Amino acid sequence: MNKFRLTINVLAIAIFTFAFASMAQAQATRTWVSGVGDDANPCSRTAPCKTFAGAISKTATLGEINALDNGGFGGVTITKSITIEGGSQIAGVLVSGTNAIVINAPTDALVTLRNLDINGVGTGLIGIKIFAAKTVIVDNCRIYGFKGTGGTNGRGISDERTAASPIPMLFVNNCDIRNNVGGVAASGVSAGPIRVVIDNSRIQSQTSTGVFGGSNAVIMVRFSNISGNLGNGVEIQSGAQASVISSVLTDNLGVAAINTGGTQLSLADTSIINNVTGVSGTITSFGNNNVRNNGGGNALAAPVGQQ
Repeated sequence: MNKFRLTINVLAIAIFTFAFASMAQAQATRTWVSGVGDDANPCSRTAPCKTFAGAISKTATLGEINALDNGGFGGVTITKSITIEGGSQIAGVLVSGTNAIVINAPTDALVTLRNLDINGVGTGLIGIKIFAAKTVIVDNCRIYGFKGTGGTNGRGISDERTAASPIPMLFVNNCDIRNNVGGVAASGVSAGPIRVVIDNSRIQSQTSTGVFGGSNAVIMVRFSNISGNLGNGVEIQSGAQASVISSVLTDNLGVAAINTGGTQLSLADTSIINNVTGVSGTITSFGNNNVRNNGGGNALAAPVGQQ
């Protein structure tokens, strides 16, 4: 009897060890998706998965999912530090009536989304919805067609993080965000300030506001074009701050730069031309701005000296 029990115990340990090893092996640091892949595959380069959702469970924390070829790889919920890399081909995320990419990771997580084509086909809710993570980097992505209604829906990027520590950061680099209800918004309701940096991006043809900051968000817009939006260009409320530097705000059908309860909205080396209204609310000018040919709001306060 004792030998039998010993054999059973040894067998159980062996099975547990084998299963644990198999699980560990199943999560690779680099995985692959393909338009002709299958989520039953191990997501290796020679046996890729079909969708980002299928690949993420087989990708280790801090790992990377790569697209092998053109394809539509579906929406995904991200719950850990990871990079999703679309590569030089069209790595599409096409959704209808729902969110495309939801980030709900640990508060110390780093998430990078690069070279993705994110299409809401007119009914999608939010392109990239951020609930939790330390740092989110969105590089060289196209986000469009998100026009779902209700609440915060219809945004290209909606940063709704509420954790105050570590300080949440969002970087939007070289992106095209167009034809949504709203472009980029940072409005976590009880957060310590979300920091947002938008660099070298085009935020155009939204049916509402291009860039919105609320709930004490701190936003920097640099070398960007915020144009042709049916609402405001850059808007801050609720103690938020925004700095717009070396950018163009033109042909917006609301106010190009508006402060309605924010702490500070500052402009430097920025052109605000041909909007229904140029500026509104308390605006700090650091000089060298070009505000003209708007239907109203063409006057800025005397410029503040550099420090």
